[in-house]
Amino acid sequence: MTDDRPLSGRDEHEMEGDHDHDEHHHGGDGHHDRDHHEHDVETVGVAVVTVSSTRSLEDDPAGDAIVDALDEAGHDVVTRQLVDDDFDSVQSAVDNLVDRDDVGAVVTTGGTGVTPDDVTVEAVDDILRKRLPGFGELFRRLSYDEIGTRVVGTCATAGVSRGVVIFCLPGSENAARLGTEEIIVHEVPHLAGLATRNGE
Repeated sequence: MTDDRPLSGRDEHEMEGDHDHDEHHHGGDGHHDRDHHEHDVETVGVAVVTVSSTRSLEDDPAGDAIVDALDEAGHDVVTRQLVDDDFDSVQSAVDNLVDRDDVGAVVTTGGTGVTPDDVTVEAVDDILRKRLPGFGELFRRLSYDEIGTRVVGTCATAGVSRGVVIFCLPGSENAARLGTEEIIVHEVPHLAGLATRNGE
């Protein structure tokens, strides 16, 4: 149904508010867009962590897919680790990586499902200072085209801890490749730059 009321008073104010909101968050003109990306980092040092009690780094197709995508995008994989899928091991590994000066982002693969030993999200969640729910939402939307309604069984997530961006991906090769190629390599320069920006 259309609204034929004259454009005045509250209606005009609402339209102005919508316009300001759009310019502020989506760039508006080129100047705003440049400001929005002025803190982007060209190359991010990334730590890749595979969470599994059955794989090795020599047999890790999901980790390989993440590393290949990051390398292709020009980022620097500074370390690659394999940790058992238990809460303390995952939390300790990620927490130690966050403290490294050469790490601007951590990408984990594995442990994001619903089985009792899927503990990555819970372990990482305890050390996050800020959560980025849009990552998991977008990942599941993209994954729907491949696996349909089974996306409800993945808890892929992301957040920031002490200036380092953390992404948690499922353990399958396809999921790891999808999340890294379609989301992480595009957004990590912006997110890492913002996470380490000093207050203004």
